[in-house]
Amino acid sequence: MSRSMTVRKGDKVKVIAGKDRGKESRVLRVYPEKQRLVVEHVNMIKKHKRATSKQPQGGILEVEGTIHVSNVMLLCPSCSQATRVGRRREEGTRIRVCKKCGSDIDK
Repeated sequence: MSRSMTVRKGDKVKVIAGKDRGKESRVLRVYPEKQRLVVEHVNMIKKHKRATSKQPQGGILEVEGTIHVSNVMLLCPSCSQATRVGRRREEGTRIRVCKKCGSDIDK
């Protein structure tokens, strides 16, 4: 059973826990079934890649690992602060709302 997540691809988030605490960056991918996401330049891991015809060099690459959604907070586009997210229904759709300034996150 997967719950809907308050963070979506393309959102700007602030990391609030872990080795990269304090970093602000953009969400690249979201995995709602696992409650995890990939944030740009956060939780960098080393991945060993075999040489292929497309990438004949191979070697050890640094890529972003996943991070749990509870370790990030959404940055409100209008007040630029890390905030919790509320929801409001409008014409059958859910709209995310900033808990600090009350403005809509989804434009």
